[in-house]
Amino acid sequence: MSTFPGSPRLLKGGIVLIDPTSSAVVRIIALQYNPDSLSRTLQIKAISEGGDRSEALRLKGAPVETIKLDAEIDATDRLELADAQTTQLGIFPQLAALETIVYPTSGQLLSNNSLAQAGTLEIAPMEAPLTLFVWSKNRIMPVRLTDFSITEEAFDAALNPIRAKVGLGMRVLSVDDLSFDHKGGNLFMSYLQQKEQFAQRNLAGTFGALGIGGIS
Repeated sequence: MSTFPGSPRLLKGGIVLIDPTSSAVVRIIALQYNPDSLSRTLQIKAISEGGDRSEALRLKGAPVETIKLDAEIDATDRLELADAQTTQLGIFPQLAALETIVYPTSGQLLSNNSLAQAGTLEIAPMEAPLTLFVWSKNRIMPVRLTDFSITEEAFDAALNPIRAKVGLGMRVLSVDDLSFDHKGGNLFMSYLQQKEQFAQRNLAGTFGALGIGGIS
């Protein structure tokens, strides 16, 4: 179906996986449909209750920001076009691309198993790619997936899923989680500086709008 030539190009949100050491892009996952809503929660890192009163206005670091969204995946359009992969597998490839974000690779598991069988005393935890949540050019955030749910809602004759809803919960990683020298730490600082630039563009209020003449 053709679109009106003058209509704006619809940008998609998505996830980018990059190698934390080399910064090479490992995978780009664009959401098929942008979710209708996205919820964000900021948990403030302040001095705890009962602490020194001289510390009451101090912040211990950036707040813990969490993001939740529901993304829909639907094979209908591709099935109508008789796409060979979709006809054979449904939306398994799209689901697998998301699911494997939270799995260590089979190669990592086999390597650790070989080390364990060889009697290695200490096996380091397996490092995953750095996950970035991209919600327009103004919001590129290093994140850790904390919640992941899949509801498969329709299937083809071979029981391949052809429609599903994926619930994603993410925690934004700050420089408290990653060092300033880490690629993710640099991206968090860019994200924070973007917020500060937007805040400066906000029209300042007045005392009159608040119904007061000033603060004395």
